[in-house]
Amino acid sequence: MSNENHVAGNDGFDPSKVQKLSFTEILKRIGPGIILTGVVIGPGNITTSAMIGANYGYGLLWLIIPILLMGVTFMLTSYRISMLTGMPILHAIRHYYGGAAAGFCGIALFLSCLFFTLGNVSGTGAGMNLIFGINWKLGALIMLAVLLGLYFSKGVYSKVEKGIMICIAGMILAFYATLVATGGPAWGEMGKGLVKWSLPEGSMTTALAYISTNAAVTAGIYGTYLGAEKKWKKEDLFNGAMKWDAVAHIVTVILISGAIMLVGAIVLNPQGIAIQAPAQLAELLVPFLGGAAKYVMGIALLGAGFSSLLGNTQRGMVLLSAGFDKDVALESKIIRWGCVASLAFACVICFIYDGSPTQLIFIANIATSIATPVAGLFIMLMFWKTEVQGGLKPPRVLQVLMTVSYCFTLLMTVSALGNYIPKLIQSFSK
Repeated sequence: MSNENHVAGNDGFDPSKVQKLSFTEILKRIGPGIILTGVVIGPGNITTSAMIGANYGYGLLWLIIPILLMGVTFMLTSYRISMLTGMPILHAIRHYYGGAAAGFCGIALFLSCLFFTLGNVSGTGAGMNLIFGINWKLGALIMLAVLLGLYFSKGVYSKVEKGIMICIAGMILAFYATLVATGGPAWGEMGKGLVKWSLPEGSMTTALAYISTNAAVTAGIYGTYLGAEKKWKKEDLFNGAMKWDAVAHIVTVILISGAIMLVGAIVLNPQGIAIQAPAQLAELLVPFLGGAAKYVMGIALLGAGFSSLLGNTQRGMVLLSAGFDKDVALESKIIRWGCVASLAFACVICFIYDGSPTQLIFIANIATSIATPVAGLFIMLMFWKTEVQGGLKPPRVLQVLMTVSYCFTLLMTVSALGNYIPKLIQSFSK
């Protein structure tokens, strides 16, 4: 990528003339990645991370390495395609592969986000249950009413960005304080968990749920639309803004989900606790908070679920609208009322489900993996097109990483869903 800085593009744009931003200037230009972190760190992430630590100890800690590489790759690839073509991803797919391909991707991405919303609705309800002792379904309805008020207010982007940053900061503090209170991880076992890349028996679906939450191609795609809200320009691809936005996103995600996984390995795994209910998630924080653990975990689930609902429901509608070349502005009627309809549908599904809200969160998390095999394919193919590079030298390393990341995710998705889909159907047919 460095050599391209000496070659002007087809439109006369010369990356070598773009000045690198200072640290302070970069902080002002990033933002989409922060919102995406809040979307990703929802109840599904907390639940799956805790499950991995509780069930497998340090055995799946190595997953954070491919997640780091894949997460940054998916985002940078999407950002680059968008900036060089002048089109957000789904509009670019429409341009190169036609309306049918764009519409198909839009539907797949929307369904993925809708499944994610199921987990978020359940998570906010579980949080209200832990804090106030009320039925989780009633708790979910109360928080959804608050959420709808935000959807129909002005300056949504700014409010979402600030609110999510607060939620993220609170979760980081709670889980890292617990890590300190427990004496920290067993460093030898932690090291083995990072270098021994193997899947313990029965862990495939859990690993898929973890990967599909933390390193989804959906994040990069939606980031190109949030970039438009942030008023990003082509210069931001080369001045450091987009690169550090992507890095800030995935590093923050790993810092949070990795801490939760470690706490699960330290606190729950030795006790043989298999997470089936929200109260068991509260056990994660008992070493540091004692009796207050359920309230803090309730706040964490509530904050994570609410921030994810706020961003994810919008994400699903934006991507669906983009797939069919409709209005994608966050404050447009189609996005606002589409969000209302999505939330109403999610509520119906959640409320007819008889199992534990934490189990529904996990099921929904697995189901979100459907987006990458569909949309990821077109992104990968586009990235190898010469015309997409706009006359600049192709970044071969990033192209290879995108291809490898896609194939890795596709393999895991096909393997895991092939075994889990029958269980998913059975859980709703009981």
